[in-house]
Amino acid sequence: MDNVKILAIVGMSGSGKSVVVDYLTEKGYPKVYFGGMIYKEMEKRGIARTEDGESEKEFREMIRATEGKDWVVKQVIKEVNDLIAAGQKRIILDGVYSWTEYRILKHEFPKNLNVMAVVVDRKLRYKRVAHRPGRAFDATAIRERDRSEIENLEKGGPIAAADYYALNNGTVDEMKARVDEVLKEIGF
Repeated sequence: MDNVKILAIVGMSGSGKSVVVDYLTEKGYPKVYFGGMIYKEMEKRGIARTEDGESEKEFREMIRATEGKDWVVKQVIKEVNDLIAAGQKRIILDGVYSWTEYRILKHEFPKNLNVMAVVVDRKLRYKRVAHRPGRAFDATAIRERDRSEIENLEKGGPIAAADYYALNNGTVDEMKARVDEVLKEIGF
């Protein structure tokens, strides 16, 4: 497993994580989506996703409170191991949310895991989120989401401990160039 590389993409809502992940999947790398574990479980339990994301937020917090802060990451590890067993050598993790998840992943894949945080100035991030198609939030809603993700999900830890940072204050092409630099550096 020494030749397997796993790149986890982290960042606050609206930072550009999805743009980075889409860019990487377009290059042919498979991804494991943390939020997808939540969506699958919500569907299994017959819980509808609401347009404002409130049902997802409530479920995400509830599942971690009732099943453990490690519930999502345990599902992710199963999928990663399945991909490795199928011969995948390069895997993208989309959305490490908590310090607990980060620590477990570092323990599970100590030589394989690199973390890249996508960061953007807050004012610019809020502006982008306000105009995001299909998932727009006003300033009050995004501030509340930030607070909830930092306090309830420990989201700041993985961002602070990232191995690499991609500043997303400029153009998409500038960010992609930074992602390519990181890929080259880690031998992805």
